[in-house]
Amino acid sequence: MLAKAFDHHCSITGYEQSLPKIKTWLNDSNANVKRAVIEGFRICMGRPYFKEHPKVAIHLISAHRSEDSEYLRKSVGNALRDIGKKHPAEVSEELAT
Repeated sequence: MLAKAFDHHCSITGYEQSLPKIKTWLNDSNANVKRAVIEGFRICMGRPYFKEHPKVAIHLISAHRSEDSEYLRKSVGNALRDIGKKHPAEVSEELAT
């Protein structure tokens, strides 16, 4: 539900214009807030801005692959796996860094 709310907020604000808020949420101390954004990206990848700029979302998500929270790391892995189905080269490139 939070992922859908995230997508709704971004659709109203504009996906590119939402990037500063997205970055703020991804830096929140609460793993649930970060996870909502990461799960929200799974929905947003079909939206115009992220469809054209998948590396932006992939980079923001993968920055959290070493989180202390296993709950969050699994969310990152699942999101990257799903995104990798449509953008395999971009995900592989990011994970190689």
